[in-house]
Amino acid sequence: MTQADFLKHPVPEAAEMPDLDISGPQRFFNREMSWLAFNWRVLEEAQNSRVPLLERLRFLSISSTNLDEFYTVRVAGLRELARAGNTTPAADGLSPQEQLLLINADTRRLMERQQTALGDLRTAMTERDITILDRASLTPEDLSFLADYFMEQVFPVLSPLAIDPAHPFPFIPNEGFCLALQLERKKGGRGLQALLPIPQQLERFISLPSSGDVFRFLPLEELLLVHFDSMFPGYSIHGHCTFRVLRDSDLEVEEEAEDLVREFEVALKRRRRGEVIRMELSIDAPKGLKRVIQRELHVGEHEVVEIDGMIGIADLGELVLEQRPDLLWPVYTPRVPERVQDHDGDMFAAIRQKDMLLHHPYETFDMVIRFLQQAARDPNVVAIKQTLYRTSQHSPVVEALCEAAEDGKSVTALVELKARFDEAANIRQSRRLERAGAHVVYGFLDWKTHAKISTVVRREGSKLVTYTHYGTGNYHPITAKIYTDLSFFTCDAALGRDATKVFNYLSGYALPEKLENLSISPHSLKPKMLEMIEKEAINARKGKPAAIWAKMNSLIDADMIDALYSASQAGVKIDLVVRGICGLRPGVKGLSENVRVKSIVGRFLEHSRIICFGNGRALPSQKAAVFMSSADWMGRNLNRRVETLIQIKNPTVKAQIVSQIMAANLADVAQSWVMQPDGQFERTLTKDGGFTFNCHRFFTENPSLSGRGSAGASDVPKLTHTDD
Repeated sequence: MTQADFLKHPVPEAAEMPDLDISGPQRFFNREMSWLAFNWRVLEEAQNSRVPLLERLRFLSISSTNLDEFYTVRVAGLRELARAGNTTPAADGLSPQEQLLLINADTRRLMERQQTALGDLRTAMTERDITILDRASLTPEDLSFLADYFMEQVFPVLSPLAIDPAHPFPFIPNEGFCLALQLERKKGGRGLQALLPIPQQLERFISLPSSGDVFRFLPLEELLLVHFDSMFPGYSIHGHCTFRVLRDSDLEVEEEAEDLVREFEVALKRRRRGEVIRMELSIDAPKGLKRVIQRELHVGEHEVVEIDGMIGIADLGELVLEQRPDLLWPVYTPRVPERVQDHDGDMFAAIRQKDMLLHHPYETFDMVIRFLQQAARDPNVVAIKQTLYRTSQHSPVVEALCEAAEDGKSVTALVELKARFDEAANIRQSRRLERAGAHVVYGFLDWKTHAKISTVVRREGSKLVTYTHYGTGNYHPITAKIYTDLSFFTCDAALGRDATKVFNYLSGYALPEKLENLSISPHSLKPKMLEMIEKEAINARKGKPAAIWAKMNSLIDADMIDALYSASQAGVKIDLVVRGICGLRPGVKGLSENVRVKSIVGRFLEHSRIICFGNGRALPSQKAAVFMSSADWMGRNLNRRVETLIQIKNPTVKAQIVSQIMAANLADVAQSWVMQPDGQFERTLTKDGGFTFNCHRFFTENPSLSGRGSAGASDVPKLTHTDD
């Protein structure tokens, strides 16, 4: 396929859906069911024979982790609404209770499929000398090794607990995993029910002695059953089961909190003790044990999922073994931009030459770290400002900011305490920054600050020059290795002024005026996008070429969807790459016949947000209006967060985004699922050996694309391939 071939693609014939009321709520898909559909696509990769075996295991683990978070946040919220008698419908017309019923049914099917996938993977892994054993398969040598392992590594941290009136049922934390036992005294026959909470600090799978590339593992619960008599001497087992609980993990913070950090610390303790939302229980659980566990945890029958297989599939991520590279993706080393190398690693010199766009993870995120480290050590740098939404535990970004502050530079860090599941880590980072002498602010109580901005003010001769980094992803060097994101570096004075105004807004609450090349939510970002969509619709009505290419993680905002519907009806050709949630129905006659939606799920997590407008011309075009953003098109991003939308005006950067990144994403077949009018996603399958274009592989194998940071128009690939 060539780029020209792809760009000639016809929009599939619109579907007649006579039972669909395209003027009512049915024009939208349900958000929660759309998210579940995305997690089904993740799970499908665990069953994709073209994916390396242990990477398939990773996808299975991710599908379980995703589902856990979905329940502890989204389902927990819906349950609270339903319990309160709230019948307010979602955009698609479903009440909270109706959504819960659909979610419960689909989730049970998904969890059954996870067990099926695990069975297939275990068989394939055994064939490749990676085995998950049970206690009946242990050899005398294994038992000898495990006896020492148990006493040295496990026994000291266990707390076996009897269940009776003298021993209150213990608190089981979120994601807590337990072994429950029905015991009987060997002498006298007196029964005993007991719990063995499994500490989360212990690894789930124990590696048994093996040689070469042979790996053998025993689940921890199997080890505990082998050695239960060390904890309950004089008893025998008459029944047992395992169970795992998920708790409500959403946070509520008082609106008038005087000390935001302290308030969040209290809220985090409340999260740990939230109500149980779902309990996974082994299918063969003795009825008496099941009854006691449900009663003590206040869990209803509809909140119990009986598992015929392994509980806690998320833990399988432990078995993605670096020691077996033959079963993993080929090693890929991100590129260092040639322009940075040409300047001997000097980021400021490279940026001064011209604006620079980096496409992560294909180009290394280390350049962002180098930018801040160089700023920290440069005597000519006088000030650094930085947003921090998510970052790693031992963050080199925070290290650089602390170094700069300790060196006497003015350092301001906006730390977002409301970054879900990273609140505690961000509190620790903020206190560390404060100790180093940085100014730490927390933004707004009601809005999350999700914008990704960094500015460095440097004295050059008699003037101050502002170097700015805008990103679509977090300042997190670990996730940057697997998330596809954009980093835009510039010393353009207007973009520097815009960034400074945003930081002043975050620290002083004064709404920025006269932003020159930047729009922000919750104020101007959404109006700007609606304005640009309407301009394309006007062009179409005038008979001019009109097109929109957009890429994001989620699309559920009703106003944005209706604007796209209107543009489609005017004749605008719209191609959307939406990785996860999509509330828009594509390809419906009379509503969205000119809209195509696809989702890419593959080696890397598609995370960048890009919007391209034809601007009176067919895409790709140098005349296109091109934007990159930190915001998805969701109500929370557009109305309740501080986000950025940057218009890219540098022609070479525009060429890189439109004719390379977006064109490759739209041309992808190997990793793409195409959304149908009825909400189903279909994948184009080819016979083994047949070529299908893979955008992730394309970027990893084409170092010339962006190695100098912002390829020129002549460097734009034609996407021509003749073999795989």
